[in-house]
Amino acid sequence: MRILILEDDTALGKGIEMALAASGRDFLLCKSVAEAQASLQIGSPDLFIIDINLPDGSGLDFCIELRAAGRSAPVLFLTANDTELDMVTGLNCGADDYVTKPFSLAVLRARIDALSRRGSPGGGRLMVGDFVFDFETMHFEKNGHVIELSKTEARLLQLLLINKGQTLTRERLLALIWPDGTEYVDGNALSVAVWRLRAKLECNSSKPQFIKTVHGIGYKWAVQ
Repeated sequence: MRILILEDDTALGKGIEMALAASGRDFLLCKSVAEAQASLQIGSPDLFIIDINLPDGSGLDFCIELRAAGRSAPVLFLTANDTELDMVTGLNCGADDYVTKPFSLAVLRARIDALSRRGSPGGGRLMVGDFVFDFETMHFEKNGHVIELSKTEARLLQLLLINKGQTLTRERLLALIWPDGTEYVDGNALSVAVWRLRAKLECNSSKPQFIKTVHGIGYKWAVQ
């Protein structure tokens, strides 16, 4: 596994690398958006750890670029921007997780391990109405147009489809999407993932046809 760390504090970047070091992992340390963009020409990282406030730009914009380019590798923001709005903004940009500074190395390791183990959703190709969902290749279409989904969004979609017509509780979804780190996941992460998935799949995300909220319980894929 290759992990790209985009952090302009060199000492902190080295510290993160040491904390996450494990057999089979190697790291790309980048101090600027330009360095990170250049490194993408050499190879495709399996996971990104990104600071938001960078000397030559924003980690948020870099994350948006990754998703627009079809890169579905997990993204974790590691930043001093610690308000709830900051977190929601980061997740809306396509991140899979969000950790604020100062942070516990144990928590960071747990979250990275959870993202590392999650992998691609798997499960083959499904044709559902106007949709084509290929969970093996991470290729998704609506009415013939490609939809870019993060691994978190794809995993959520897969779980809803597998349990079509059944309500999955928020607790169950959290445990299935983040199986190795539920205790470290903010509940807003699931709400934002649902919001993003609706925005990509629904014709009117404020009046969803497919992903229904079962108030006080959870969510379900409603169309048979």
